[in-house]
Amino acid sequence: MNIHESAEDYLEAILMLRQEKGYARSVDIAARLNVSKPSVSFAMKRLRENGYILMDEENLISLTPLGADIAARMLDRHRAIASFLERLGVDEATALEDACKIEHDISDASFEAIRRFLKKQ
Repeated sequence: MNIHESAEDYLEAILMLRQEKGYARSVDIAARLNVSKPSVSFAMKRLRENGYILMDEENLISLTPLGADIAARMLDRHRAIASFLERLGVDEATALEDACKIEHDISDASFEAIRRFLKKQ
């Protein structure tokens, strides 16, 4: 599956908002990702066209099974990598910021090694 890093970030943000608030709106996504509302509108259109999200009549955003799979994978990576960095002594804010960058590019083999390390701790 070939999906852009920014699309992964949007899907992850939708999942996190739905977990926290029970819903996701474009304005909330813009605030979470620190992007403009027009940028979110454009991204939502593309994600909807590609079958990753659905929007209801109230413009609430939900994930399709395909979008939910990607979002869950990214959120899992984000949390695990941040936890790993914190255990190495990185402060929480930096660990969360760096995890967001690393989660997109880390190989499956390296990520699994991190997971094994975390399970041993």
